[in-house]
Formats: sequence, structure tokens, C-alpha cells
Amino acid sequence: MTIDARDVPADPTSTERLRAAGLDYRVVDLTVDESASGFQRAADRGFLGAEPSAESLAQNRKTFAERRNIGVYEPGAPAFAFPVATTNAWVRPLTIPGGGELDMWAISMVTVAATHRRRGIARSLLEGELRAAASAGVPMAGLTVSEATIYGRYGFGSAIPVAHLTIDTRRAGWGGATPSGRVEYVDRDTLAADIGTVHERARHTASGRIPGWQGRWEGLSGASPAGQDRDKVRGVRFLDDAGELRGALAYTVHEKGDSFRFRLDIGLLVAETPDAVAALWRFALQHDLVDEVTADLRPLDDPLPWLVADPRGVTQVVHDHGWLRILDVPVALSARRYSAPLDTVIRVEDPLGFASGDWHLRVDGAGAATVDRVETATPDISLDVSVLSSLYAGGVRAASLHGAGRITADAAAVEALDRALIAFPAPSLDIWY
Repeated sequence: MTIDARDVPADPTSTERLRAAGLDYRVVDLTVDESASGFQRAADRGFLGAEPSAESLAQNRKTFAERRNIGVYEPGAPAFAFPVATTNAWVRPLTIPGGGELDMWAISMVTVAATHRRRGIARSLLEGELRAAASAGVPMAGLTVSEATIYGRYGFGSAIPVAHLTIDTRRAGWGGATPSGRVEYVDRDTLAADIGTVHERARHTASGRIPGWQGRWEGLSGASPAGQDRDKVRGVRFLDDAGELRGALAYTVHEKGDSFRFRLDIGLLVAETPDAVAALWRFALQHDLVDEVTADLRPLDDPLPWLVADPRGVTQVVHDHGWLRILDVPVALSARRYSAPLDTVIRVEDPLGFASGDWHLRVDGAGAATVDRVETATPDISLDVSVLSSLYAGGVRAASLHGAGRITADAAAVEALDRALIAFPAPSLDIWY
């Protein structure tokens, strides 16, 4: 049974460290209206969002209430006070190479007020989350980030790159087949339900994915009062020849100047079959009055460049998105499957101590692994835990990190590691969390 993060108490090390700095670090009780409102408003402020409405607060509270919420306060602050820092976490199954799952401590809402920077608060928040996860026996932590320079120091590695696609529809055209089945418009509530249904089916097909939640689907579909551009959201779904739901698309359109030509921004395209992917892309690219289509968080093996007539009409920008942090090396490495046999000793350096050690990783011909702690003076491979975490989902090449000086090993050891770790299909993560 998946662990409920809400049962895990505030980390004592971070509690004492921040108490020494004159601050109060604690789990926030969201059953208290004043505490819940202050926490949510502080989190919105931290991400430079607008002051939330009463409707937005009520909507988001349903999501926050299912998580373990940590706030940092000035001592003696009243219940309604804004915390000076926030974070929350919950445990979700991470899809791993081979189609299995691994419990992951998902971290979100990491903010520090601009008035309290450079006081060690972020360190206490992040390290506190990692210690809490490890104490609960969760072998992996993960997050999506607004800034890419912060989290490596805590052992996180950029593990799930994604692509931002911009399509010039007039140049790209359409070169793919026209799938059978049908695309149809749906209302917002139906769209939210359909996105959730398809996403839950499809998330098992590629490593790096986690389940979504109702508040996320309502936000993307425009059904939530807290959703961005909610009044502009439209949605369609794809039904196959048997009438079965196989894909859904949430999008907005924006006029380009006064030209009566439009840009179509895809909020989420989720599909569980190749026909559904192609049909929904075709709908977007052949939409009347649309000259440009954009989509972010697309997998690096998205078929879109091969579905158009002119691939130079598609611009792809690859960027980081999903970050992972291994906490338990034997559990994490033995849980996933591998693409080639391997027999190697890996030395992992971890400043926080969770993953440190020399580990003998043996992978058999079926892709199953065993991991044992060993003592050796000469490991085959030496790397930092952030590097091992980057490699874990199978979408980052060991050869690239070796070339960047992040892995110490000879060329043969790196090639063997690369062949074993690469995952098919490419890892992907299509939501923020």
C-alpha cells in the first residue's frame, strides 16, 4: 500500500536548524480555515501569482488537503499569518523502465518569501523533505522545477527531458494518414474526466510518468475556477472505431494581432494509441484560421515531426522537466528493467549520505537486476547521486555525462552502462507537479 505522506511528522533536523535561526518549521493543519488560506496565498505569492479568489482557494484546498504541507513561520505568528516559506509532498507511483512502478516522494510548492532569502530556509525545506521520505522508506524523490540551478546540490538530477514544439501550420502541412475513428468536441467537465481516464491508462507506457489528480485535470480543462485562461479552454476527444475513448486534447486559441489569424496552444494532448495521437495532432494542425500551434512537455520521440509534410515547419526546443533523486540505491536500481546485460561496480557519492557507497549492479539477459553493497578500492564507475538520478529513467545518456566530466570510468564501462540503462520508449512527463 502506498504511504500517506501526511502521516510523516516534521523533520526534526530541519525543525531544530530553523528554530536556531529564530523560525518555526511545522506541518500545517489545513483543516483550520485561517491556516489553510494563509498557506495557499503564500504559495501563490511565491510563484508570483495573482491574489487568489475565494473560489480558487476553495478549489485548491481540496488538492492541498491530500498532501503533507510544511510551512515556516516567524515565532509566535498567529494562525492567519502567511508562512515565510512553503512546501508540500505526497507519495505517488513513478512509472519506471519496464513498465513497473516505484514509490516516489513528489515535492511541490517550494517557495521562500523574498523578505527571507539567504537564511538557509530552502536548504532546510529540501533536505527536510528528503529526510522525511527516507524515514518513511520511500526510495525516490521527484519534482518539476521553475529554476534549474537549485536542485543539483540536493542530489536531484534532470532525468526526464521534454520538447517544446512550435508548428508553422502553413509550412508543415499534413503528411500522415487520416486515422479512422472520430474527433468530437466535449464540455469542460467531460474533458476533465476524459483527460483523467486516458492519462491513467497511458501513464504506464513510458517511464518518468506519475498519476495526475482531479484538480490538475479541472485546471487544464477550464472546469476549475482557479484554471489559467479557463474561459478560453476548448476540448476534443478521440473515439476509435468501436466508440472507445482513446485520446483527449485541451487547448486555447489566441488571435495574432488584428489579423484574424490565430495561434493554438495545446494545454495537454494525451493519447493511448498511435491513431489517437495522429488524429489529435491532425485536428490541431488543420484547424481553421490557425497559423501556428504550440505544445510543451512533449516526449522526445513524439511522432509529430514525421506526421507533417515538411518537418522544417516544426521547431523543437528540448528542455529539462522531470527531476529525480535516488534515496535507496538497491531498491531503486533493482526495481527497474534494463535493455542489456551488465556487470559493474558503481561508486555513488552523496553529500547527504542516503545513497553513498559502492554498489555491485548485475543485470541478467532478461533485464532483471540485483544490487549489493560491496567494498572495493577500484570501482568500475564513479559518479555523484545527482548523475545516477539523471540516468535512472533511461532518457539521459551516460556517454553525454561522461563527456561532460560527470562520470569517471573508461569508455567500455560507460558504453555498457549506456546500453543497459536506455529505455524504450523515451521517458516522458506531460504534467507539472
